[in-house]
Amino acid sequence: MSLRVLIVPDKFKATLTAREAAQAIARGWRDARPEDELDLLPMSDGGDGFGEVMSRVLGAQARSLSTRDAAHRPCAARWWWNSQTHTALLDTARVVGLAMLPPGRYHPFELDTYGLGELVRAVVRAGAKRCVVGLGGSATNDAGFGLARALGWKFEERSGRPIERWTDLWKLASLRPPAVPSQVPELVVAVDVQNRLLGPRGATRVYGPQKGLKTADFAAAERALKRLASAMKEHRHFDFAAVPGSGAAGGLGFGFAAFLGGRLAGGFDLFAREVGLESKLARADLVITGEGRIDVSSTMGKGAGCVAKLCSRFRLPCLGFAGTVEANSKKLFTRTRALTDLTTNEEAMRRPRLWLRRLARQTAAEWMGATHPEGQPKSTTEPITSLGHRTG
Repeated sequence: MSLRVLIVPDKFKATLTAREAAQAIARGWRDARPEDELDLLPMSDGGDGFGEVMSRVLGAQARSLSTRDAAHRPCAARWWWNSQTHTALLDTARVVGLAMLPPGRYHPFELDTYGLGELVRAVVRAGAKRCVVGLGGSATNDAGFGLARALGWKFEERSGRPIERWTDLWKLASLRPPAVPSQVPELVVAVDVQNRLLGPRGATRVYGPQKGLKTADFAAAERALKRLASAMKEHRHFDFAAVPGSGAAGGLGFGFAAFLGGRLAGGFDLFAREVGLESKLARADLVITGEGRIDVSSTMGKGAGCVAKLCSRFRLPCLGFAGTVEANSKKLFTRTRALTDLTTNEEAMRRPRLWLRRLARQTAAEWMGATHPEGQPKSTTEPITSLGHRTG
């Protein structure tokens, strides 16, 4: 019996975009089961790659702006614009992304988000009524300090001397908003983690090491950001640092909320709502999702885990494909498969499309039919609706 298969993977970080992953899975599945109906829906949970995925969802066209990266080097930042709805789409990884910098050359103390603020100013000038920002993949840990400075915020020491480095924020005595604020009527900030700005599970200690922070740097970073958070609480009469997701992207969740009035939203929830994912699941017999690594973090708001949880609600079988799979995360899925089931990690990283296609082909050949966890076949009497890029 032919199946209606929804293929909805996230990116395989550093190897495949979500779209490339979806295409590789579809080719492999069709190799073994050409009779099945395949629908591709590349997704993003708000991390890097969010812009490319959501631009198709929102019907936005790519644009480019000359600005500066996290190290203040000139760069051309890509963003997306829908002129009919006046909606702008930003991906922080395209401006201040860690992948944009040479490995090991810059310390996070030297980096900030000033270039991102320049992009926000351009979006405001374009007349955006709505702006959707994906946080993830940032090289920075400045909580949006550079972003704010580019927008005209002033940070000063007690002597009146301006503060120009985020690590000097512990000296902050006064802050002043711009005379003419840069605002978008609706600013939605997609986060892929729920960490708060400060503390043991905050931006510095959890994600700082990925960007180059050492244990010896934590105290100085935390001291600076704690003072910034305190000053903004006094200024706005609200504790933005306590909001879940404020620690996303080196504290950019905090920055967009505090300096621009942004509303933080789960990246996956935003994606699911925009594409009507639940209605798509109701019409599927089988779902295939995936990401670079399926581990315990997959159960904490990451895209593949969120898809699996939704499938459980719909009593729908869900396969999880990944480069590697951690044993204690398998129970979330009907079945998990890893590229390392077929080859070495090094070879999987070198030729991910090939191995993902082979993995999908092998899994499809072994699949005997889509059933609910309780073992009852799912009804196939509902009409089929295209979810985007139909294969074949």
